[in-house]
Amino acid sequence: MGRFDILRRIEAMDPERDHQQIYHLTTGYEFSWDTTRALEVALYRTYCVPTISGLLAKTGNFLRAPQKRYDDTAIIVAEISEHGYESGRGLEALKRMNRIHGHFNISNDDYLYVLSTFIYEPIRWMRRFGWRAMSRTEELASYYFWREVGKRMGMKEIPESYEAFEQFSRDYEQKHFRFDETNRKIGEATRDLFAAWFPRFTKPMVHRGIYAMLDDAMLEAFGFPKPAPLMRRIASFSLWLRGRIVRYLLPARKKPLFFHHRRNRTYRTGYTIPQLGPDNLDQYRKQKMGEV
Repeated sequence: MGRFDILRRIEAMDPERDHQQIYHLTTGYEFSWDTTRALEVALYRTYCVPTISGLLAKTGNFLRAPQKRYDDTAIIVAEISEHGYESGRGLEALKRMNRIHGHFNISNDDYLYVLSTFIYEPIRWMRRFGWRAMSRTEELASYYFWREVGKRMGMKEIPESYEAFEQFSRDYEQKHFRFDETNRKIGEATRDLFAAWFPRFTKPMVHRGIYAMLDDAMLEAFGFPKPAPLMRRIASFSLWLRGRIVRYLLPARKKPLFFHHRRNRTYRTGYTIPQLGPDNLDQYRKQKMGEV
């Protein structure tokens, strides 16, 4: 298989009609590793919003078990990305996500913003660090894919074009990004989770590397220190170089690879979709209804 064979298949499709198949090819074949990293940044970005970080801090699940929360979210997104949202495991994962979210009071705008990061953060990541940028067909397919997921999550007033949704996302950040203590708590818990994946002695360097990947608005919202310019250049160059290695030295992927295909730290012997999410959902349902 040639390096650009899948892209040629994608370009022969219609981004609106074929968005599920295109998204499967883009995230499972073309940008498997990069999509996971980009969605990590996307979720990190949402924690800059006090109403979002505040809910995570209030429930306590993220602070008590950040690895499980990370794995649960990544698995649900990967199941939907691989299988689509209309049937089978993809639909089951979507229903599970709706059941989890249904136990909490989340504003429509917060829902829309989180959804927007799943579209635009990977696009920005590929432009900077991918072995190639996403094509316009892939960008539009990503928008149509997540728009349909959003509809099935009950979101209202989803912007009706790629450009309008991107503008909504930028305007939302300008209005809602600000420092809050819950931002800091969730940001530090996420930072320490990522650092725990590496040997203990590398923790200070991993922290600096994470700061280098965040823009100034995110750093201010978390209360994180600004990294040295050299650290930012090193982090960016390292990821850019990886993209060049993938493009020129590695063969094209012949089989899809999604997050849940890899062994993860929470479910080492496998999982079922009903296992995903907090174990004490009934407690949150009662809290939402004012029963406790």
